[in-house]
Amino acid sequence: MVATAFRHPVGIIQLHGSLSDAGSASRCGHSSFRFISKNFAVDVALLRKGYCSYRQGQQHVVRALSSQAQTTCPSSSSSHVESALILIRHGESMWNEKNLFTGCVDVPLTKRGVDEAIEAGKRISNIPVDMIYTSSLIRAQMTAMLTMTQHHCKKVPIIMHNENRQAKAWSQIYSEDTEKQSIPVITAWQLNERMYGELQGLNKLETAERYGKEQVHEWRRSYNSPPPNGESLEMCSHRAVAYFKDHIQPQLQSGRHVMVAAHGNSLRSIIMYLERLTSLEVVNLELPTGLPLLYIYKEGKFMRRGSPVGPTEAGVYAYTESLALYKQKLDEKLY
Repeated sequence: MVATAFRHPVGIIQLHGSLSDAGSASRCGHSSFRFISKNFAVDVALLRKGYCSYRQGQQHVVRALSSQAQTTCPSSSSSHVESALILIRHGESMWNEKNLFTGCVDVPLTKRGVDEAIEAGKRISNIPVDMIYTSSLIRAQMTAMLTMTQHHCKKVPIIMHNENRQAKAWSQIYSEDTEKQSIPVITAWQLNERMYGELQGLNKLETAERYGKEQVHEWRRSYNSPPPNGESLEMCSHRAVAYFKDHIQPQLQSGRHVMVAAHGNSLRSIIMYLERLTSLEVVNLELPTGLPLLYIYKEGKFMRRGSPVGPTEAGVYAYTESLALYKQKLDEKLY
């Protein structure tokens, strides 16, 4: 009998069972492992036909042909990694309403923006969400939180405060049951809106009259022409896509379902990467506020599935086996 800890960036896996040959891939008897992270803990029992790969001092890989997980909300896992990615642009902000350049100024939602976020939540209420990523700006965070108030799983989105040791300690949850009913929300400035420089706070129509419509259109819609002391879409893309590759895509690859609530330009940048758009194609991409877009990550590829029309739309759940299974289990739990 051996007990081994598997350590990686999101937590620890503890394996208990018998290995006939520690140091090589070998067959296990009745075994189990426990995944432990700061956000959740899951116990999984591995049946006899599983295989374990063990090598001292290195990361371990566990593969099971059959498993059983103990979680409050239904799992959408399957034999093949198949993850849902939801992208949503924040609802209307108070500066959207006033037709002002907002950029990285931290402006909240309007009443209409709140309603858009709630409606977006209804559209994705049956689609699994394990983690949420959002920008450091309040309008994106409000959208993420309001969206999850409509989710049928009823888990509570909680912003992770990892700015320093004290912030992390003071926001710690001491109830394992409560933690299981929570969804971690990660904020990242890299997902912020494009910084509009000296245009921030200016009225868009007045700015066009001052600088000329063609110049303002160039600043707003070109790929590599920044406004005065601001960012171009290309510059925004570098930081947003790099963050997506380093932090969000690994979660999808591990089978977690992710929602990203962000901004027009940071999301256009990510979509450019997901769909391999050219610089000419991305500048013409329009993203309405408060309208979620669904992608499926499977076999190393992202497949765009459009925007769900509502929680009972059959077409959404016909896309993948795992989403259909998740909805079935959720319906059984609810009704």
